[in-house]
Amino acid sequence: MALKRPKGDPGKVVVLEHTSEILKDNPLGDPHLRKVAVWLPPQYDGWRGRMRFPVLYDLVGFTGSGLSHVGWKPFGDNVPERAARLIREGKMGPAIIVFPDCFTALGGNQYVNSAAIGNYADYLTQEIIPFVDGEFRTLPGREHRACFGKSSGGYGAILHGMKYAKYWGAIADHSGDAYFDFVYWHDWPNTLDELAKHRLPKRTPGPYHALRESRRKGLAEGKDDGRIQRFLNKIWHTEKLSSAESHAIMNLCMAATYDPDARAPNGFRVPFNMESGEPIEERWRQWRKHDPIHLVSTYRKNLKSLRGIYIDCGWRDQYHIHYGARLLSARLNAAGIKHTYEEFDDNHSDIDYRMDVSLPFLYRALTR
Repeated sequence: MALKRPKGDPGKVVVLEHTSEILKDNPLGDPHLRKVAVWLPPQYDGWRGRMRFPVLYDLVGFTGSGLSHVGWKPFGDNVPERAARLIREGKMGPAIIVFPDCFTALGGNQYVNSAAIGNYADYLTQEIIPFVDGEFRTLPGREHRACFGKSSGGYGAILHGMKYAKYWGAIADHSGDAYFDFVYWHDWPNTLDELAKHRLPKRTPGPYHALRESRRKGLAEGKDDGRIQRFLNKIWHTEKLSSAESHAIMNLCMAATYDPDARAPNGFRVPFNMESGEPIEERWRQWRKHDPIHLVSTYRKNLKSLRGIYIDCGWRDQYHIHYGARLLSARLNAAGIKHTYEEFDDNHSDIDYRMDVSLPFLYRALTR
C-alpha cells in the first residue's frame, strides 16, 4: 500500500436518475428508479465542448452497486481516480466510464435476463446505453463502447461479449464465473446446511429417511418447501450477514439466474435435493447451459467480431475460478478467437489494481 496522495485533475463524477420501463414490475419488487454514476475525464470540458469519448461500462461484482466504485477508498484508488491516474501517466487516453446500478434483493446480478430476477441485459443495452449516449458526448457505435467487470461482473462482461456483441466493441473479464462444476458445486453443501436451519418442522433426533422426506415435500424436483423463503425473509430483515448466509444467498441468486421457473416457489429451482443433498441432473443441466466454457462455439461469430477480449484471474482464487478461466481461454484458442489471457499471484479479493492493465487495453481496442 502507498499513502493516498491524489494528483492532478480528478475529472468529475455525475450521478443521474433513470426511470426504467424494463425493470418496472420486476419479480423481486426491486426499484425501477435507479441512480447511474458517470465519470467524465478531465478533458471532457476542454476542446470547446466538441470532443467525443469512448465509453467503458463497469459491471460490479456480487453484492455491489455501481456507486460503490466511485466512493472513497483508503490507500488505493477508486475507479475514477485510477482512470485519471492512468490518463495522467499516459497509459490510456480519456474515456467516459459508466457505473450502472444492477443490485437486486438476491444480493446481486449476473447482468443477463432472468424471469425470476429481471431483464438486466435488456436494461443495460436497451435503456442505459441510449440514456448515456443522449446525455453525454460519447462516441456512438459499439466499436467505441466496452464493458468490464470482476467476478459476477466479469461473467456479465464475457456473456455480453457472447450474446450482445452488437452493443460492445470490447470486453474485459476479471475472475469471472466459469466452469460451474468447480466454481459453484463445492459450496452447495454449505448452502443446504444454512437453508436447513429454516426447515419446518424442526428436526428431532431419531429415525430419518431423507429420500422419503424429500419426495413428500417435492424437493427431488428442486422445489422449495418454504425454507428458502423463510431464509430470505430473515436476510431481508437483518443488516449483518454471516459468511455462510452471504454465500447461501449468492447460490440462490445463481439459481434464480440460471434456472428460473414460474411454476416453482420463488420463481426458480435449486439444483440439489435439500434433504438428501443429491444433485438433480435436469436442474444442473440448466446451469451448465449458462457456463461460458460451454458457449464459446455457439457465439464464436460474435466473439470474433469484438475488437478486444481481455481475461485474467489470480492463480490462488479461493473460488477456483482460475480453472474456469484457463478452460475458457483454451476454448477461445480452439475456436480461433484472439484474446489476451493473464494470471497473477493473488486470490479473488481486492484485485481492482488489475484495472491498471484492463482499462488501457480496452481504450486501445476502442480507439485503434
